[in-house]
Amino acid sequence: MTSWKTTGLGIGTILAAVGTALVAALDGDPATTANWPVVIAAVTSGVGLMFARDNNTTSEDAGAK
Repeated sequence: MTSWKTTGLGIGTILAAVGTALVAALDGDPATTANWPVVIAAVTSGVGLMFARDNNTTSEDAGAK
């Protein structure tokens, strides 16, 4: 967990996307729906951020070398 900044942003991105979709799905108004392609894109981006390495983390610190 040496890349805590990108991991945190990834988790935040996923939570925001899923939270927004849940609010749209559970608000009781049938006119509002989740924009699923956007939710999927945001979750995919969040997962990518979770696996990314911070700019100030060396390869040795991350265990890549």
